[in-house]
Amino acid sequence: MRGEVAGQGISVRTELSNALPQISVSRVQLQQVIANLVMNAVDAMSTVANRARVLRVKTGVNESMSLLITVEDTGIGIDPSDFDRIFDPFYTTKSHGMGMGLSICRSIIEIHGGRLTVSPGEPHGAIFQVALPTGGVGPCR
Repeated sequence: MRGEVAGQGISVRTELSNALPQISVSRVQLQQVIANLVMNAVDAMSTVANRARVLRVKTGVNESMSLLITVEDTGIGIDPSDFDRIFDPFYTTKSHGMGMGLSICRSIIEIHGGRLTVSPGEPHGAIFQVALPTGGVGPCR
């Protein structure tokens, strides 16, 4: 994805915690979720010309000790009326989208006992957050 991000003139900023709890998930499936969220962010910023294009990826832990992965962009954002439907199968806001990516992402995260949410970015863009339960059930995979 590095080439796609660089080719779009996007600045990537990471805030990755060094002390994350272990989680028990499918590495491949989690990589698919993160890749989809990053590519959606890249798409959302593709038409932005009047401000910096910034992709932020953060990791951390919330108050309930869930592992958090946040993908934030400075793109066009999501209309608030779409927040309730954005994860529905076949619902898309893209002219070239099938409406399956976010639905599949949410299913993957929920199968692992987690949550995938979206909120508006400030002052622009969108923030997608993955919360996965921890429990020390074996090593990270």
